[in-house]
Amino acid sequence: MFENTGRTEIASLGEFGLIEHLCKNITLHNSSTIKGVGDDAAIINHAAQQTVLSTDLLLEGVHFDLAYVPLKHLGYKSIVVNLSDIYAMNAKPTQVLVSLGFSSRFSLEAVEELYAGMLLACNKYGVDLVGGDTSSSKQGLVISVTAVGILPEGASAVQRDTAKINDLICVSGDLGAAYMGLQILEREKQVFLANPQMQPELAGFDYIIERQLKPEARRDLVDLLAEIAVLPTAMIDVSDGLASELIHLSKSSKLGCTIYEEKIPIDPVTINAARDFNLDPSMCALNGGEDYELLFTVSQSDFEKIKGQISFSIIGHMTDEASGSVMVSKNEKVYPLKAQGWNAFGGN
Repeated sequence: MFENTGRTEIASLGEFGLIEHLCKNITLHNSSTIKGVGDDAAIINHAAQQTVLSTDLLLEGVHFDLAYVPLKHLGYKSIVVNLSDIYAMNAKPTQVLVSLGFSSRFSLEAVEELYAGMLLACNKYGVDLVGGDTSSSKQGLVISVTAVGILPEGASAVQRDTAKINDLICVSGDLGAAYMGLQILEREKQVFLANPQMQPELAGFDYIIERQLKPEARRDLVDLLAEIAVLPTAMIDVSDGLASELIHLSKSSKLGCTIYEEKIPIDPVTINAARDFNLDPSMCALNGGEDYELLFTVSQSDFEKIKGQISFSIIGHMTDEASGSVMVSKNEKVYPLKAQGWNAFGGN
């Protein structure tokens, strides 16, 4: 994709030269993209279809650490986390806009790596990169991505405020893996800082490290639900931890919820890693975040359609608002759910 070797100073290209250089490999995938990169604004034609928009900001030192996050993985992840929000609305992502801020410590080749990861994600999910901006930054690397999506003809948006009492609570995939992948990477960073001659011990942790560095958006789940003719009554993506998202969904729908600890899907690698760190695997799943799975509710009348599905698990049900949001533990004690996951202004 990019063929430069060595180090090229970005100042040698200038802002417009950089944009032209990075955008020459963009491939358009959607007929709705009338005009992509190359003008004052992109032109998108969605006709009578509803448009869905979402944006995310990723800051070096807050959302990622370049000591162990490869730039290509970071570029890929920065696109995927935005697409996850679009899928959580039961919509199809079609375009993204990307803005970057970086200092002179980043060479052209470094920015190429970042962009290569972004284009890899765009190509995998059939999304067009149609514009953005670049700027110098004195605060480290800054990435801002805005995703645009559409509701296909006949499809209905799924919001987080439309769950009903007795709806079944479901979640895709497994939880806590990304958080434990982060713990492994942070541990090995500290080992390296103490002794740069030490090699990282990552064997056996491939799955959870990939879940942290290169998550995937659950397009497959949206397609599956359409295939079995199940429209969720409410949906949200799991970016800040299961507990936080359950509370968001419950409060938005003015309901309570009950989930069962034994029903929370956790991969064996995640369980073993958590125990190595003296952590409770269930707490990692509840509060870890960055899983980018889909949490959704379905009517009990759809139970026959969803039972036996391996792509997601039924973990509880919605209750009246007065009952609150709670978890029934494995020893059948009831605990209130607390939003202890990612807080952008909480110093975590």
